[in-house]
Amino acid sequence: MKNINILFVLAFLISTLNISCEKFLEEEVFDEVFVDYIYTSEEGLDVGVNALYNLMRSYNAPGGFDDRLISNIFFLAGTDLGLTRTFHVPYGPNHTPSNFAANKWVNGYLIIDRTNAIINTAEGIDMDVTKRNHLLAQAKVIRAEVYFDLLRMYDNILLDTIATTPENLNDVIVYEPANPTDVYKLINDDLKFAVENLSYNESYGRYNKATARHIKGKVAMWESNWEEAVIQFDAIINDSGHALVDLNTVFGQNLKHSETLFAYTRDELFGGNDIDNANDVLAGGDGSWFGSVFTHRLYEQGSGDFIAQIENGGQALGWSFPNDYLENLYDKENDKRYSTYYYPETYVANNPDSPRFGQVIPVTDYDDNYRRYHFSLKKFYDAEKAALKNESWKDHMYYRFAETLLLGAEAQWRAGNESKALEYINKIRERAYGNTTNNFTSFTLDTYLEESARELAFEKNRWFLLKRLGLLVERQNLHYRYGSNSSNVAPEPMQPHMVRLPIPQSQIDAMGTFPQNPGY
Repeated sequence: MKNINILFVLAFLISTLNISCEKFLEEEVFDEVFVDYIYTSEEGLDVGVNALYNLMRSYNAPGGFDDRLISNIFFLAGTDLGLTRTFHVPYGPNHTPSNFAANKWVNGYLIIDRTNAIINTAEGIDMDVTKRNHLLAQAKVIRAEVYFDLLRMYDNILLDTIATTPENLNDVIVYEPANPTDVYKLINDDLKFAVENLSYNESYGRYNKATARHIKGKVAMWESNWEEAVIQFDAIINDSGHALVDLNTVFGQNLKHSETLFAYTRDELFGGNDIDNANDVLAGGDGSWFGSVFTHRLYEQGSGDFIAQIENGGQALGWSFPNDYLENLYDKENDKRYSTYYYPETYVANNPDSPRFGQVIPVTDYDDNYRRYHFSLKKFYDAEKAALKNESWKDHMYYRFAETLLLGAEAQWRAGNESKALEYINKIRERAYGNTTNNFTSFTLDTYLEESARELAFEKNRWFLLKRLGLLVERQNLHYRYGSNSSNVAPEPMQPHMVRLPIPQSQIDAMGTFPQNPGY
């Protein structure tokens, strides 16, 4: 990746050194002070690892609106559980790499390049070995995580462990797809190191031993190594101190609780929010639009009963929603997730000028426009969000213990231990219903997939789960929908080749020898 990575270096230095674009353009790109500080000093190594977290938040939980947001919407809503109302067409005839694929490849390898630089140079820094290994462990989790994502998204990827430097920037490289076995070895080696050098009690907003084990368990599932997956998930469940919390707390204002394995942090004071999202890589990031994306605009209804107030989500975009299939999976009377993870079906008129102000109103007289009313997701709800803005500065849940339990249940089932599988999945059921009456008495793939949908919908795991199981195309075509109202909503067929994303053509052109994925 050497002769096409100069933009990677520029972006990393901007994020690492926290300087303005104008100031940066006045500097020498490879100033020796920059390089020496980041890669030859203990303080610089610490700064470099912190910058990786900022880049990862921009990659997985970006602020503002651009292709990074669209690519993440794709993996959140472009599943058998989603419906998209507007411009984003992930599977139809306008399916292209321009919006949802290009930035994942480019920014993924940017992050990998920067982790390589930190990992390769850290051994030469004169510092306490324990502290060095602790910083290295965080960089290695990030490298493993990004490689795992790229492998699951594209199948055919590059394997590169040599950082871009001024000396090798223009080296000529022959680019070819890596052997997946080699990629998995690097991923597992990195995660093993992380498990050995991280604790379960790292600072909030940083990877810990449970995060590393969780990712390692997921990797094992993709390798069909059920015994390894059981080891990793059982260690989290039994030893980490993580546990389920009350449903109202899971996605509440404070994500610093025992169910959180990892959350991306935001802080308006240390971030920014400008039109070109230049500050998204700063410590505080940019304001997130996720809550607005998945919430209807109740206040646009012609009845005049509603105004934009934060209780109903405030300013909203209403681009994507949970679909009818997902809604119908819930026992609406008894499953508390239905009223906790989603907005209600009845609302109190909040417009003081409405004659029905203060009355409870079932929403039945809207003009059949999903933007104005639709079953909406509340997992990104922010009670402190400005009512008339899309931006939220609430932290972003990314890995949580409920997924550990569900994956652990699948791993146990595949390893032949159905009783343990039922124990794990029924912990999820017991919280949802508040009793044991609705516990499963047998474990099947269908019941597992439906329970996983009810608990983890729109948390960026469904697309990958279905792909791993070989069910992605079948279930997308059964349940994914596209449309703006009840008369035009329809399936958007997914072709078999779409289980792997197209590699950005600009990257294909730059590499010269790397093949495009079949079908594109």
